Amino acid sequence: QVQLVESGGGLVQAGASLRLSCAASGRTFSTYAMGWFRQAPGKEREFVAAISRTGGTMEYGNFVEGRFIISRDNNKNTVYLQMNSLKPEDTAVYYCAADPSRYYSGKYPTHYNYWGQGTQVTVSS
Repeated sequence: QVQLVESGGGLVQAGASLRLSCAASGRTFSTYAMGWFRQAPGKEREFVAAISRTGGTMEYGNFVEGRFIISRDNNKNTVYLQMNSLKPEDTAVYYCAADPSRYYSGKYPTHYNYWGQGTQVTVSS
């Protein structure tokens, strides 16, 4: 069983930055493909970013446009999402997800077996 705990969300103004963290349980974090997704009220879950086990492969949702960076520290069992130049439309609950079975899982939510509880990000205009 893998437990994921997100943190770092909050209320910020447009143009600000936030760094989300997702701490994972287990001694085999380095074998998990990781991803970030988000869901805004009334909208479907949306892919944000994904990173491979070693951090060598990364992918971003089309809306990111160079503003976000996903990274991981396998020594700390943590994956990060650095979000810059935030916009009001980035307002959503952000979830991290883990796939222990693949090197890289990309933008497909069905690939991920474990999900965190989410952290709220609110961007005011």
